[in-house]
Amino acid sequence: MSKPKVVVTRQLIDEAQKILDDKKDALEIIQWQSEKPCDRTWLLQNAPGASGLLVMLSDQVNEELLDTAGQTLKTIASFSVGTDHINLPALKARSIRLGYTPTCLTDAVADLTVMLILMAQRRGGEAMGKVSKGEWPQMPWHPLLMTGPGLRGSTVGFLGFGRIAQAALLRLVPFGVKRAIYLTSRPGQAAREDHFGLLGTAGISVEPVGSADELARESDVVVVGCALTKETRHLVSTEFFGKMKKLAVVVNIARGPVIDTDALVKALDEEQIFGAGLDVIENEPNIQADHPILKQPRCVLVPHIGSATIETREQMATESVRNLLAGLSGEKMVNEVKL
Repeated sequence: MSKPKVVVTRQLIDEAQKILDDKKDALEIIQWQSEKPCDRTWLLQNAPGASGLLVMLSDQVNEELLDTAGQTLKTIASFSVGTDHINLPALKARSIRLGYTPTCLTDAVADLTVMLILMAQRRGGEAMGKVSKGEWPQMPWHPLLMTGPGLRGSTVGFLGFGRIAQAALLRLVPFGVKRAIYLTSRPGQAAREDHFGLLGTAGISVEPVGSADELARESDVVVVGCALTKETRHLVSTEFFGKMKKLAVVVNIARGPVIDTDALVKALDEEQIFGAGLDVIENEPNIQADHPILKQPRCVLVPHIGSATIETREQMATESVRNLLAGLSGEKMVNEVKL
């Protein structure tokens, strides 16, 4: 009897790779060997007859791939918290299980959220640029040199208020944030879960709002942490920016297309808002040196590094392998998407 075949689209970190390698006697393991992202042609060539796939965020799991894999495909493990690279209805129709890694990233992304808020408010990117260009000697000190808004006494608005957003708020409380407001998929209603005991006990006001417009008007800091759906695509638009405070900043640690990039560039150009901090952006990673967003001194853009701590990536890799193996054996995954 032939061994079940699994296709893995990236080399994995040590512990995760060892767990996978230990199954070589029981599984036929086909693994992409380059450090570069998996080639689509390679994936389609190796998918036929696979029982399981372990994929990255850069791998599109669509009808083409599923049809190519065929009826043997029973489980997919994604090395990600997001699933917008996967056709979920197609998986459901084929009864294919899907594992993902939603809880591994919480601390790392929450930490980065605070970093981006501070960088946007304190003009970190602009300041570093002046030093690297040798402009510091031409910057005589004066009372308002490189000043920006602070966090103490501010209102932070969250578009999406899940585990990561709440972890970010937990970190912001010691900065003296006065109020937190949030909008979830149920406008005006309380969050489904209080992950860290923040709601009503943090010493600050934490309450839902009824609309994105209200959140834009009230917030000194807007944190985008919602999933990308048809409803949230370009939720942060020209109209949204037009309602924000002039000293407000926006941070995106979720999915790039939630913010209309053209509208953001315009808002920064016209000083409708103070600044922005982005871990994600539309059309990433295809951001060339002449992209308009890079001409904005008060926009800090980093290349989707929210989960980029050693500990987080190791945990994501290990959990992805465990999800794959659990799916193949019909056991409970560490984290499984409910389809």
